[in-house]
Amino acid sequence: MFFLHIVDDYYFQGILASLKQKSWWEEHAPGKLYQNDYKIALFEHAFSWSFVISLPWLVINFINYNLGLSLMLIAFYIFNTCTHALIDNLKANAKIINLIEDQCAHFIQIFITWLLLTLIYII
Repeated sequence: MFFLHIVDDYYFQGILASLKQKSWWEEHAPGKLYQNDYKIALFEHAFSWSFVISLPWLVINFINYNLGLSLMLIAFYIFNTCTHALIDNLKANAKIINLIEDQCAHFIQIFITWLLLTLIYII
C-alpha cells in the first residue's frame, strides 16, 4: 500500500498536481467561472489515490470474498478520498502543512486503513 501510494502520488497524478492548486487557476484561468475548479482536481486525485492504495485489498477480496471486508473497503474508500483531498488542500491551498507533514498524514491514513482491514479480514 505504501509503494502504491508513492506511485499514485508522484507518478499517476500528472496534471492534477497543478490543477488542484487554487493559485494555478488564478494564474491561468482567472475569473469567477473557474474559482472553484481546483476542488474537482483535488477530489479526482484523492479518488484515484484511494483506489490505487486499495488494490491489494481488492485483489484479496476478489480471491476470497468476504462481505465484511467489502463493506469496509467501501467505507475506507469514501473516508480516504475525503481525508486525502482535505490533507492535499491543507498543503496546496491553505499552505498550513508542508510536504513532510502531508506525506506523514498519508502514511498514517494508509497504516490505519491497513490495520483495520487486516483486523476485519482475520475476524
